[in-house]
Amino acid sequence: MNVLMFGWEFPPHILGGLGTASYGITKGLSLQPDTHITFCIPRPWGDEDKSFMNIIGLSETPIVWKDVNYDYVKQRLGDKMDPQLYYDLRDHIYADFNYRMTDDLGCIEFSGKYPSNLYDEINNYSIVAGVIARQQQYDIIHAHDWLTYPAGIHAKNISGKPLVIHVHATDFDRSRGNVNPTVYNIEKDGMDHADCIMCVSELTRQTVINHYHQDPAKCIAMHNAVYPLDQEILDMVNQRKPFKEKKTKVVTFLGRLTMQKGPEYFVEAAALVLNRTRNIRFCMAGSGDMMEEMINLVASHGIADRFFFPGFMKGKQVYEVFRDSDVYVMPSVSEPFGISPLEAMQCDVPSIISKQSGCAEILKKCIKTDYWDIHAMADAIYSICTNDSLHEYLAKEGKREVDEITWEKVGQRIYNCYQNLLN
Repeated sequence: MNVLMFGWEFPPHILGGLGTASYGITKGLSLQPDTHITFCIPRPWGDEDKSFMNIIGLSETPIVWKDVNYDYVKQRLGDKMDPQLYYDLRDHIYADFNYRMTDDLGCIEFSGKYPSNLYDEINNYSIVAGVIARQQQYDIIHAHDWLTYPAGIHAKNISGKPLVIHVHATDFDRSRGNVNPTVYNIEKDGMDHADCIMCVSELTRQTVINHYHQDPAKCIAMHNAVYPLDQEILDMVNQRKPFKEKKTKVVTFLGRLTMQKGPEYFVEAAALVLNRTRNIRFCMAGSGDMMEEMINLVASHGIADRFFFPGFMKGKQVYEVFRDSDVYVMPSVSEPFGISPLEAMQCDVPSIISKQSGCAEILKKCIKTDYWDIHAMADAIYSICTNDSLHEYLAKEGKREVDEITWEKVGQRIYNCYQNLLN
């Protein structure tokens, strides 16, 4: 089975949970029988893991025919693309795009991020995807998140192959209901054209059914997972100081500082905890448009000496934060899934999550509160930090639980969905 997959992020260059999930899904799917994946991203960097799939960068895919020699193409592309693939793609340019801004290889430049001209990049992605969709051989199309839905639709219109879209979040989650009509229309168009809609939780599935008016029969809850920690990370995590020996505990928030993630509730709960004890420090790791507001809120409560803001964390840095943490808190207002609590629990860190998160549907060995209930959140933080037995139980049982939630199992479920569509 050949899968043409469209995504926006891929490790090690990620900006959020989408890249982490993309890696897990493709790795788990690659372990299924006779499955071959071609994963398309706006801009590759050349250091992605290509051991289990092919990667095509849209920034290296030509849309304007250029007469360039092989050696020059090889020099320009480096580790990002096989020069022969460049020429194969060039033979499938389907329209005259000379009016568009392209480089010396006839390719469109992509930032590989979420720039201010994001809608232009989404449109360009769809145009370039048309070249790839005409050149590649595939049985099924899989598009991740709203940014790639237009590309998935384009590929379906070209090939007639089934389209699967993966809903990692909706604009109802990102905006607390203040939906951007342009984003909503892109999301709904993708869903309307999809043969199967995979949602990262039942919470998200219900949003898709009720707010995007989709047939429940084609909507499937496909929960995320985690991959086993490699030995280097395990060794680092195991260097942590024993909980009982620590005089000052560390409670961590790790995520985007945006209204979706509920950072203000974390600060308010922290202020309540610090009214009872000063032997706890709070780490707010991440960046976002609410950073300054959160710093000011901490200052207004007079708890700045107990807070620190290390900024955006990625890769190994995430696990360095977990190694130094005693409790992890995810107070999201609306979280389609939320992989970070699973990652924290892998590192023996007890977690407190909001009931309004998708991962709450599958996690049992953690504490769940409403995101707005700062008193319950504060009680949970205080209890875990001051009760050695409770901390030990949640750390041990939490790790045991998430070790059974693997991407290979997710890959098998996705593979079965593919088979049902093709049959």
